[in-house]
Amino acid sequence: MRSFFLGKVILMPNAYPAEVREKAVRLVLEPRDEYASEYEAIRTIAERMSLKTETVRVWVRKAAEAAGGGTPAASASEAEAELRAPRRKNAELEKTIEILKAATSFFARECDPPRK
Repeated sequence: MRSFFLGKVILMPNAYPAEVREKAVRLVLEPRDEYASEYEAIRTIAERMSLKTETVRVWVRKAAEAAGGGTPAASASEAEAELRAPRRKNAELEKTIEILKAATSFFARECDPPRK
């Protein structure tokens, strides 16, 4: 990536060494109990290692995806698939309730004696 600063072209590194990435991810993931949240851990480690918070956050997310074997999109589609069956069952039960209400009112009218 090139950066222009007062007419000078400064070449910036495209990536950090793998060791830096691995160390940052390990430092964020290992001592989970020491921080109030994952973001606080990411922010603290990023400051200590003189890195951008967003860079460390992306590294941690990629490491979690690699360890979990899935992507957030895949987990979202799995969650949607899990919700489909209960929604289908709920719709079926609502139809059954409507049928029972109609049957109840029908039979209730038959059982009432005619009024004079």
